[in-house]
Amino acid sequence: MPSTRVEKFVGAPRPSVFRALLDAHSVRTWMVPDGMTSRIHEFDARVGGRFRISLSYDLPGETGKATPHTDTFHGVFARVVPDREVVQTIEFETDNPELTGEMTVTYTLDDVPGGTRVTARHDNLPSGLSPEDNEVGFRTALANLAALTERAEGHHH
Repeated sequence: MPSTRVEKFVGAPRPSVFRALLDAHSVRTWMVPDGMTSRIHEFDARVGGRFRISLSYDLPGETGKATPHTDTFHGVFARVVPDREVVQTIEFETDNPELTGEMTVTYTLDDVPGGTRVTARHDNLPSGLSPEDNEVGFRTALANLAALTERAEGHHH
């Protein structure tokens, strides 16, 4: 099964980045590809807790995976190690067999000079999801995450 791995430096301490991974309001802000809007239906950020999120295209014409303009996915927090790691299992809500199946997303946080290195690994990508597109999406999300947490820390570059 294909997987993607993206690393991003964030100029904020690990606890701040960790909080942004588990805070529904923050997630709604950063886990969004360009040109889309996020809605969080459910978000219980603890081991065994469920989440359900919809991403809708801002512009008509783009097609989503669940309905013509929206991708909805749900999952469970499989593992949460404070300030260190978050593991989620995720499934798209779709009838398209090329997009079904359980994926795993692992966020790992490491101390580096001046901040935190975030590694996002996405395993078991369904055949209908392009690893290249997926990687671009994750790079955008992690860039948003960095901007959000750095702003919260009051660091201005």
